[in-house]
Amino acid sequence: MKNLVLIILIITSAYYEAQELTLPSYSLTNVGFSISLNGLADTLENVTIEFMDDEYSSSHDLIVISGKVDTSIVLSNAGDYKIITSDGQTIGSIRIIQGWLSILPPLIAIFLALVIKQVIVSLAAGIYSGAFIIYDLEPFTALLKLADTFIINALVDKDHMFIIIFTLLIGGVVGIISRNGGTAGLAFQITKFAKTPRSGMLSSWLLGILVFFDDYANSLIIGNMMRPITDKLRVSREKLAYIVDSTAAPIASVVLISTWIGYEVGLIEQGLRSIGSEANAYDLFLRTIPYSFYPIAAIFFVFLTSYMRRDFGPMHKAEQRARETGKVTADDSQVKSLKDEGSNFYAGEKSRWYNGAIPIVVILFGTIASLYFTGRYSLEADGIYDYGIQDIINASDSYSALLWSSFIACIVAIIMSVSQRILTLNEAVNAWQKGLQSMLTAVTILVFAWAISSVTNQLYTADFLISIISDSMDPRFLPVLVFIVCALTGFSTGTSWGTMAIVMPIVIPLTHKLATSAGLSPTDYNIVMYGVISSVLAGSVFGDHCSPIADTTILSSLASRCNHIDHVNTQLPYAMLVGLVCMVLGYIPSAFGLNPFIAILLIFATLTGSLFLIGKKLPAVKVD
Repeated sequence: MKNLVLIILIITSAYYEAQELTLPSYSLTNVGFSISLNGLADTLENVTIEFMDDEYSSSHDLIVISGKVDTSIVLSNAGDYKIITSDGQTIGSIRIIQGWLSILPPLIAIFLALVIKQVIVSLAAGIYSGAFIIYDLEPFTALLKLADTFIINALVDKDHMFIIIFTLLIGGVVGIISRNGGTAGLAFQITKFAKTPRSGMLSSWLLGILVFFDDYANSLIIGNMMRPITDKLRVSREKLAYIVDSTAAPIASVVLISTWIGYEVGLIEQGLRSIGSEANAYDLFLRTIPYSFYPIAAIFFVFLTSYMRRDFGPMHKAEQRARETGKVTADDSQVKSLKDEGSNFYAGEKSRWYNGAIPIVVILFGTIASLYFTGRYSLEADGIYDYGIQDIINASDSYSALLWSSFIACIVAIIMSVSQRILTLNEAVNAWQKGLQSMLTAVTILVFAWAISSVTNQLYTADFLISIISDSMDPRFLPVLVFIVCALTGFSTGTSWGTMAIVMPIVIPLTHKLATSAGLSPTDYNIVMYGVISSVLAGSVFGDHCSPIADTTILSSLASRCNHIDHVNTQLPYAMLVGLVCMVLGYIPSAFGLNPFIAILLIFATLTGSLFLIGKKLPAVKVD
């Protein structure tokens, strides 16, 4: 590595003693950085700084404005630069590293996730590689900093702890209402309407909408509760597995409250912080929901195929077999079953729907009420009395609202379980603890995602990517590009959460810088940002749906007692169709200004027309 010298001309060492030199400890090649000298008089002549060695020279003018010198400097050569005065005194230094090194941490994380299928290990490797670069290529120091700096900093942040506790508490609520029969009670209410193949499929779909609070609980409940009914109604196991899989994650990812929301908001919050934004992360998440075209369209397409009784491809063959022969699985299918996964679910005679509904209602209305009152209090504390609902949401304390409501819901669920003598106090607490444990992996991934976000922020990863693509790419194409990247990553890794953790920390600062450098108006900037954030969430779910190694795909197969490969083969054409239509009619036109609700209507209309064209009507059968 070259040892280049930076010389500040004109300024003498004596004069420098009265100044304050400010510059970063390192920067990237071809990425601008700032150097400033505070305390200079406005009357001082312009100052020139010169970077030079035997082969390279670059001069930059520093303009004095309001007593401060500041400029953006771009260097194309890597090396260790010293700042010296005219008499040879060293007064500072900066290390310029190759720009491509800044993208190594996320690339290593993605590559390892594809190869070893372990998201936590992959994220840890990405964090370590970034620390290795930041701390002067010292391997042992980087290892220590991974633990005592990046991980600890991610944990000690107050907002991060709010999100962690909220996520754990939501898992606790799910654990209790699963064990006390509340979720099974909700399922029993829906299954009363299942009398025909169509009503059986629609009942399964509606149940999937109602059990929105957790995708794992959704898959386990619907698969196990509806399977005996759909078997009797001659609905194929492949179709049941599709309904379960394509409802669970999509609904959990876009509702106001679920086990997903704390995780998603945490990733968004970290991205906002990396660009210096003080926007409310939960409010921003709510704004992205209309742009989450794939999850919304996937839920609609499940309803559409069930209501119209039309299917195509391998799914039509499976449904035709079930209707005509009563064989809900293929003759040569080897079906695996769940063992301990559903042991925390109770479906006995004390399964009462309100034991599941009331804690969920507490969370929903508790969050809404808390958002309203914290928002009003904040506005009125600032002397603002003329405000609307949106102003209240923007000023609200969303983290406290989510935590309060989930905490109270835990208490309500325990009291209801014990007072009805469904569970003893010890059993209720144990169910709550199991619910917490079910979220530990998610929380661990989230902490590591915050840490790698800090690494990429310190290494100016987004700045480097901007320097490469800023002149060649319209930022309005970012949503569809991000959707494709997340889909491929999710498909290859089999994890939507891991994909979000790897990609979200990069794309928010990337979008911010690219949209800003392109001169987008505030309205267009917001549209692109909404589209990109929603594309991370939606693309991850899409890739997860198509992947044979995805946990929710496997769980849906097991809960529905469907051969896993049969489930993947029958669901894949449906997911591909929905994903393609969403890219063409959703993510691209909405980024150029099309109202997202109009885009949703176009997507719905196109999917309906496509099903009429390529779908085949299933034969009518009489079920005893």
